[in-house]
This record gives sequence, C-alpha cells and structure tokens, in this order.
Amino acid sequence: MTKVRFGAFLAPHHPIGEHPMLQFQRDLDLVEQLDRLGYDEFWCGEHHSTGWEVIASPEMFLAAAGQRSHRIMLGTGVVSLPYHHPFNVAQRMVQLDHMTGGRAMFGSGPGALPSDAFTLGIDPMTQRDRQDEAIGVIRRLLRGEDRFDHESDWFTMRDAKLQLLPLQEDMPFAVASMISPSGMTLAGKHQTGVLSIGSMSTAGLAALPTQWSFAEDSAAKHGQSVHRDNWRIVMSWHLAETRAKAREQAKDGLLRWHNEYTVGTLMRPGAEAFSDADTAVDEMAFADQSAAVIGTPDDLIETIQEMIKLTGGFGTVIGFVHDWANPRDTMNSWDLVARYVVPEINGYLDSYRESQRHVIENREVFDRAGEAVVSKIMENEKAVAAMAQEANAPTAIPSHNAPDLTEAARKV
Repeated sequence: MTKVRFGAFLAPHHPIGEHPMLQFQRDLDLVEQLDRLGYDEFWCGEHHSTGWEVIASPEMFLAAAGQRSHRIMLGTGVVSLPYHHPFNVAQRMVQLDHMTGGRAMFGSGPGALPSDAFTLGIDPMTQRDRQDEAIGVIRRLLRGEDRFDHESDWFTMRDAKLQLLPLQEDMPFAVASMISPSGMTLAGKHQTGVLSIGSMSTAGLAALPTQWSFAEDSAAKHGQSVHRDNWRIVMSWHLAETRAKAREQAKDGLLRWHNEYTVGTLMRPGAEAFSDADTAVDEMAFADQSAAVIGTPDDLIETIQEMIKLTGGFGTVIGFVHDWANPRDTMNSWDLVARYVVPEINGYLDSYRESQRHVIENREVFDRAGEAVVSKIMENEKAVAAMAQEANAPTAIPSHNAPDLTEAARKV
C-alpha cells in the first residue's frame, strides 16, 4: 500500500490576548515536537491583517524552525505571490532551502484576505492571474535557465538569473486550493502539488470528489502531468483519550474561533454564530459531512479512511493548527495522532497483529513444543540424579585420577 504522509498547517489562527512573542515561541515548539514525533511536513502562511493571523513572513518563521528540527519538510503555506516581486520570492526560497538543509517546500496562493490586498493597493480581480504569471517565472529561475527578460504590468526583470540555485534538485511546489476549480487548474498547468484548504468546510468537503479532475484536465491541456501523491488534504481535529474529554477540552476554543474569527472578523458568507459551545461542537464535529473531528484516535482513523474513499486517494493528511484547547492538551492531541493514527492508516501494525494471531491460532503446536522442552529438562534431571547417586556410592579402589562425578553432575 502507498504510505500516507502526515503534516501540519499553521495559518496561524491565534486568539487575540496572548503575548505575540510567546505565540511565536509556542509555534516553534510545535514544529520541534512534530519533528520528534515523525511528522513529514509543516506549512505556515502569510497574512498581514485580522489580528489572528500573525506570521507576515513564512520564510523567516521556517528558517527559525529549521534550526530546531532535523528531518521534517518545511513549506510556505502559502506565499501570496501578487504581494511580491517574483525574483525576490525565488531568492528567499533558495536561501531557505540551503538554511534548512534541503527541506524547503514552496507553496503559493493569490492572497486569502481581501484586507491584505486592499492595504497593498492590489485589485482583487488581478490576483489569480498574477499568481499564475509569477509561478511560471519562479519555475524558470529555480531551474537555473539562461538569463531572460520579463515585463508585465506589475513587475520587470532584466537579464534575470539566480546566482545560487536550491540545494534540492527539484524543490516541491504546491498551490492552495479552496472550493473553486482555479487552484486545481493552476496545479495542472504548472505541474505542482495541491494544498486543499477548502476541505475544512462542509462546502469544500462536498466539492472534493470532483476537484482532482480539474487538475488532470488542466495538465492534459498543457502537456503536463499531476500525481495524487502530491495532493494534500487539510483537516481539522482535536483528539483526547475519550470523546467526552476531547469535547470538553475543545468546545470553548472552537466556539470563540468560529464566532469571533470566522463570523465576527472574516464575516464569511453563510457562516452564522453558534449560541453556545456544545452547539458549536455538535455542528462542527458531529453533523453530516462534519468539517472537524473532535474525539479519539479511532474517530480520526475512520474519518481519514472515509476521506480516502471520497477523494479517490491523496498523498498527505495535513492537520490544521488551532488553539481550541490549551497548549498541553493540544500537544497531547498531536501526540495521539502520531502514536495511534499514523501507524493504523499506514498498516504499520498489521504484521504485529498477524504474528499475534499466528501464535493464538497455533497454540496446540506451540504447546507440544513446550511439552518436549519440559521432557528434555526432566530427562536431564534424572541423569543428574543418577550421576549424583553413583558419585556417592563407595568404591573398592579409590583413585586420585577418577573423575569427580558430583562436580560433573552439577555441570549437567
């Protein structure tokens, strides 16, 4: 079976009220823990407003994370390309790749927050076209092509060529995808991976079964190819040892996140505030086509297995990082995923279970073997007793050269 990778996506979504310096430190602590637990990927985003999403430069954050980790891949999830000159983006990604020992992944998007684009004076109608244009240019730069010019209505390059190429021969690329086909279409055109963020909503879940076909159609149109192994599905969860404990730990933070951020700040169309914390959990985690898992490792295992069937298969499960629970319980949730969900999804325990069944089902064979061992032990005991008895018997002619049978018996 194909291994499913596991990772985390930090937007971040931190409630206003905590010291920003400590928030950054705790996020870095999380990367360090995920690396130690064997997670495959970590992504963080770029935002400049709302008060909840406080990482302005994912490259800076990931460079720091690279110093506190060893093996986990580190991705920009995502750089908002219309906000930057593409040459500078390519330069920063090369530097990040070298500073992390070849662990950088380049994720891009058009820009998620209208307030960010407005501040920078960017027309929202141009953002997706600019992302498309920038990806093509950045691809050429990272491949180390001969010097080239590029001129458009928003940036210019003359004799452009990077003086340093990435440490990786082929740095992973990914584009963000919500509910519309635009992200998938872009992935097919540029032969990149996909970071499906829309799967965190019920509307996004409903769209997933048809999403990959847009990437395949676009790839065929542009003479490219795409692979499901490069498709990443973002999911929300909070796990504990029991459903009741998970519910109690997450419900108040979930209510605040939904009411204060999704509804109160983003004013997302169709989103309505919940009246209380229990209603929030019921609607988010236990309704039909729930967008989150709040429960035990078994609940998440079942949901991921259903997601694989729903989509037709993908390469990586990405957990959305949030502050629904306190830091200790949040860390425990990630620990439970690594200890119980990852091995179950990837079949790491199948051989253990087969070995256990084999022993149970062949008990009679192993019992006979045990009886044979006991028999041999008993034979030895009889031999020892006989030798001891012979050693204690009187001899007619004592001899100093005669063997010490008592000592011999002790050695049998």
